[in-house]
Amino acid sequence: MHSNSQWRPLFFPPVRFVIYLFLCYLGFIATVLWRRLRGVSTHTLTNPVSLSLVSPSLPLSLPSPPPPPPPRRYQLFTERLSKLEEAEGSFDDFTRSYMFYGVQRQANNSLMFREWAPGAQALFLTGDFNDWNSTSHPYTKKEYGKWELYLPPKSNKSPAIEHETKLKQVTRLEVWVLLVTRQKVWVLLVTRQEHQHTRPKRPRSLRIYEAHVGIASPAEEIATYTNFTLNVLPKIKDLGYNCVQLMAIMEHAYYGSFGYQVTNFFAASSRFGTPEDLKRLVDTAHSLGITVLLDVVHSHASSNTADGLNKFDGTESCFFHSGARGQHPQWGSRLFNYQSWEVLRFLLSNLRWWMEEYRFDGFRFDGVSSMLYHHHGIAMSFSGGYSEYFGMQVDEDSIIHLMLSNHILHALYPDCITIAEDVSGMPGLCKSVKNGGLGFDYRLNMAVPDKWIQILKELKDEEWDMGNIVYTLTNRRKGEACICYAESHDQALVGDKSLAFWLMDKEMYTNMSSLIPMTPVIDRGIQLHKMIRLLTHALGGEGYLNFMGNEFGHPEWLDFPRKGNGESYKYARRQYNLLDPDNNLRYTQLYAFDRDMNLTEDKYGWLASQKVGDKTNEKDKVIVFERANVMFVFNFHPSNSYSDYRIAAGPSGKYRIKLDSDAEQYGGHGRLDTDTEFFTEQEPFKGVNDQCFSTTPQISC
Repeated sequence: MHSNSQWRPLFFPPVRFVIYLFLCYLGFIATVLWRRLRGVSTHTLTNPVSLSLVSPSLPLSLPSPPPPPPPRRYQLFTERLSKLEEAEGSFDDFTRSYMFYGVQRQANNSLMFREWAPGAQALFLTGDFNDWNSTSHPYTKKEYGKWELYLPPKSNKSPAIEHETKLKQVTRLEVWVLLVTRQKVWVLLVTRQEHQHTRPKRPRSLRIYEAHVGIASPAEEIATYTNFTLNVLPKIKDLGYNCVQLMAIMEHAYYGSFGYQVTNFFAASSRFGTPEDLKRLVDTAHSLGITVLLDVVHSHASSNTADGLNKFDGTESCFFHSGARGQHPQWGSRLFNYQSWEVLRFLLSNLRWWMEEYRFDGFRFDGVSSMLYHHHGIAMSFSGGYSEYFGMQVDEDSIIHLMLSNHILHALYPDCITIAEDVSGMPGLCKSVKNGGLGFDYRLNMAVPDKWIQILKELKDEEWDMGNIVYTLTNRRKGEACICYAESHDQALVGDKSLAFWLMDKEMYTNMSSLIPMTPVIDRGIQLHKMIRLLTHALGGEGYLNFMGNEFGHPEWLDFPRKGNGESYKYARRQYNLLDPDNNLRYTQLYAFDRDMNLTEDKYGWLASQKVGDKTNEKDKVIVFERANVMFVFNFHPSNSYSDYRIAAGPSGKYRIKLDSDAEQYGGHGRLDTDTEFFTEQEPFKGVNDQCFSTTPQISC
């Protein structure tokens, strides 16, 4: 038998035991009082239905119980915002830091240069103005890692450094630089271009034309802002797109990075022209009623040290995390430290700069999935389970940064549009910040183009699963708007193919003439190209996106000049010359369909409307649904057309054909009479009573 000393720890000592009983008694009294205040009986409930929640002996004006604490993310956001406003006065001033940092011209024409480089031992300015003397103009170190250099005006009261003078901080480029040349020196710049046109109103339905200025020409060269303004914007307007999303505007040293390895965040890429040229582009778009979005890259930065942010102050942690957390394992780029006060200043001011100086109307945020998680989405297959979105794998610093970005943008610019490139499906991504979301207006529905490519790669036409296609197109959270697309720039890059190239491949080189009969491959390819895009447009989201050239079935792929292709520009261009009427090519037919598809949406507004039901018939390969009082009927059968085909209709009455992919002007066969009127009938249909149904004489394949 064990001794008492060995058993004693299992029992409370006498004094503690008395205290324990006393605490239990207090707990019991408190429970009774609380239940009486709430009107809940302390006896066993034999009839729960008769339970009264308010005691009749107490006044009915008892205070409500305290609200639950705010969600953790929202609480962290409010704390961060409060600290920002307390320390900086307001986020309005904080996000205009480009008016303090960099080079600032004073009223007396003196120049003040400021930088943040906490790890630097010394900082010097060199350039044409001092014959590139590397030590004659040192900065002075201030508190909190800031550096300043003051240059008084010349004796004639003019600035010490003239406009468009080439400058450089010794071995590095200035962080807040506004223009960088290909010789990797920055130019003192005073902006001059004034905007003449106001921003257009935020579109009810967003139809986006995704574009890259440098490839927007048939010529094998780098195209310009001016070329885009004169030759591409009119096409975008004619096609019925009300928004252009510009890629690769933020300066990037490596052209082949597609603009996603940013080196200079405040500089518009000089390889396309001057800042004034870009401002003229945006202003012209506004005059045409076209909203302009910037493809902004705040998810990572180029690892370049000579012309980028990396190791700006000599350390690897100036703007970025140190160690492995500061390196993207697949992109070879640096990852921002979003918890840093000065990084927050830099990135939020960067958004404000593009909105104010160039008058952009919003942003498509690149690489959001990489920002949201410590694993950056690498080797992840998201199933939709909430454990994937809430846990230690989530990067809270990045989430709070995105909430701040959206909050400030929408507070300062109510019509600003923000789009998140997120493949993970993070819940609340497109909910407002005040409701606990991240505040984006849209997310890209990236599963849809992957589905279309998978179908074209793996399945024969007769094997297409109508139900699975509809599921993919409609699989999104209610109340969180999506931008849908059949293909973007990702599908056009070398190593993959555009939809048109998957459908028609090498026959696009020889059989696209409208003067000869269509081969079976061209015929089927043209019809499916139109139907895939219309189905995606009508069912896939609350906005639609098209990558430049794909509207007319651009052949081949996209490949930027590099050593592997002999620095060739042959595939770094968009062949708009294929649309020349004198060429008699069927690309013009696809262009016409894309235009009329957008114009039809503009008239009826289905992107801004909820879908009402959908029906699929796997045997017939038919998809039917109604949206914005428009009935959509798709026949994907490879060989069957149907006559007297009855479908479930929405509102009762008379229907007419408004858009027919089989029309001859779109490269179809003209098998439908567009003057036919269709009348609904009230009768049971496939086991459903009291519904309206339309009789359709023929559906073409």
